[in-house]
Amino acid sequence: MHINLEGRVAVVTGAGRGIGREIVLRLARESVTTVALDINEQELESLGAELASAGPPASQFVCDVTDLTRIEEVVDEVVRLYGRIDILVNNAGVIGPGTLDTMSADRWRLCFDVNVTGTFLMCRAVIPVMKSQRSGRIINASSFAAVVPSVGHAAYAASKAAVAHLSRALAGELGPWDITVNAYAPGMIPTEMNHFADLPQDEQNRLLGTLTLRRWGSTDDIGNLVCFLASDEAGYITGTLIDVSGGKLATQIPAVAYELASAEEQPQ
Repeated sequence: MHINLEGRVAVVTGAGRGIGREIVLRLARESVTTVALDINEQELESLGAELASAGPPASQFVCDVTDLTRIEEVVDEVVRLYGRIDILVNNAGVIGPGTLDTMSADRWRLCFDVNVTGTFLMCRAVIPVMKSQRSGRIINASSFAAVVPSVGHAAYAASKAAVAHLSRALAGELGPWDITVNAYAPGMIPTEMNHFADLPQDEQNRLLGTLTLRRWGSTDDIGNLVCFLASDEAGYITGTLIDVSGGKLATQIPAVAYELASAEEQPQ
C-alpha cells in the first residue's frame, strides 16, 4: 500500500519533542506541509532547522493550547499561508502525577486544561476550515491509561479517557462533512516526559513483562499510525480509539507465553 499525503497541510500540537516531533518529521517525509505548535520556542527552532532540509513547506508557532485567542491567531495565519488545513493532530499533553488525596486542585486543573480543553479549543478553531473544505482528519492523543489507569495517575487517566469520548462524540458531529476523528492510545513509549528507558533495569523488566510484545514502543510506531489515519486509505475509520501498546494486558499474564516459548526452545 502506498500512502500519498502529498500537498496536504497538517497542524500538530506539542510538536517540540518526543512523539509530537516525530509525527511532524514523519509527515514532512510524506510531503506534507507541516505546522508545528509548542510552548517551547527553542525546541521549535531546533525542529525548524531539521525540517529545513526535508523539502515541503513548514512553519512553527509558539502556541499554548489553552489560549483560545492565540490558537485562533495561528489558525488564521495557517489559512492565510497555505489556504487549508487537512490534518489536525492534538498531541500536546501533560502527565499530572499524584494520588488524589495529595494532588492539588491546580495540578488537576492543569491536566484537564491541557489534555482535554486544549484538544477542544484546537478542534473548535480548525473545524470551520475543514467544514468549508468538506474534508479533514482530526487525530487526538489519548493513552492506554484511558483504558486501564495507573495508580498515582488518576488525573492523567481521567483526562485521556475524556479525550477518547470527546473524539467519538466529535466524529458523530462531523460525519456529514466527511471529517474523520480518531484517537490513538500509546502504551510504553519512552519519552522525555515518562523516562521509561531511564528506569533501573529491574523496573524496566517489570513493566515490559506486562506486554505481549516485550519491547518498548517507539515514536515511529505512532508516526506510522498517524500517517495512515491521515490518509485516504483510512477514510472509513472514525470514532475509534486505537491501541498502540504492544498488546499491553491483551491477555491476563503475557509473561506466560514467554515462559512457554522458552520451554519449547530448551534442548530435549
